[in-house]
Amino acid sequence: MLGKLTGIEERFEELGRKLMEVGEDYQRAAELNKERIDLEAIVGKSRQYRRLLEQLEEARSILEDGSDEEMNSLAESEIREIEPQISNLEGQIKRLLVPKDPRDDKNVIMEIRAGTGGDEAALFAADLFRMYNRYAERQNWKIEILSENEIGIGGYKEVIFLIQGKGAYSKLKYESGVHRVQRIPATESSGRIHTSTATVAVLAEVEEVDINIPSSDLRIDVFKSAGAGGQNVQKNSTAIRITHIPTDIVIACQDERSQLQNKLRAMSILRARLYEIEEEKRRAEVEKNRRSQVGTGERSEKIRTYNYPQNRVTDHRVGISSYNLPTVMVGEIDEFIDELSTRDESERLANSGLGENES
Repeated sequence: MLGKLTGIEERFEELGRKLMEVGEDYQRAAELNKERIDLEAIVGKSRQYRRLLEQLEEARSILEDGSDEEMNSLAESEIREIEPQISNLEGQIKRLLVPKDPRDDKNVIMEIRAGTGGDEAALFAADLFRMYNRYAERQNWKIEILSENEIGIGGYKEVIFLIQGKGAYSKLKYESGVHRVQRIPATESSGRIHTSTATVAVLAEVEEVDINIPSSDLRIDVFKSAGAGGQNVQKNSTAIRITHIPTDIVIACQDERSQLQNKLRAMSILRARLYEIEEEKRRAEVEKNRRSQVGTGERSEKIRTYNYPQNRVTDHRVGISSYNLPTVMVGEIDEFIDELSTRDESERLANSGLGENES
């Protein structure tokens, strides 16, 4: 670990020198400064770690000499004080050394779709949308609906929305997968408990520079937006349907009044989906011999159950249950996200070559 820290400190100092020499190339200066800022935390911890190691070595040297009883006592006291600090700092440094997911600071495009269960599944999809909406509000994030397909009783066959806020992807990436609800539907006269599902996909918003989509790969169709009738029916063709020919992915947007805005939204969703496909391929290649317990969740995998009769929400990946379902449904999902994040971090640490025995 000390070797890795030495390399990072040398790079930090090199970046400082380059910043002094960059002159009026402001774009280059911004790039260098961003990299330097990203290294500041670990460099600070590294320097503190080295100071503590030096103090520990000095105290042990005094004990080895053993000529002064009073100094020996002080040295023993200092060792007892320093060793836990070093152990704690090692843990912090190892976590900082684990490669960060470059998407963690990005905004999120979240897609919720009704699964099995008919209208009840659509109502559950709407419940999940409200849950994430409330969670975003608690984080001071902004939500913008990109596309929605409602049913008449207040549910969603599909809703796609953008969540804008610092660290949105780092927290919400664990929500991808199949969510299951067990409850008595409002329309069920016999009072039987039904099981329904909704799928959640969490995609990092990506810029055009992050993924190149040749125009030859796209088929763009324009049509009139569907409305509620009367004055709400669009007379002009503003809705957009984009088909990505190589993958056969189809994105349709019609909620905006202008064709351009609908096209921009559709392209944003398409870029996010294609980027996720490439990331999944990369992860499969890198981790083909490793089965992740947490990860970001396979979309076909049941990740969480919301059991209304038992007032229980269970996350099946980490075996945690909350017996306060109403608070979960108004966005208090930190208990699950924090545990998933902690376990994911521990797993990445174990696979990074920075295990307990390395120092």
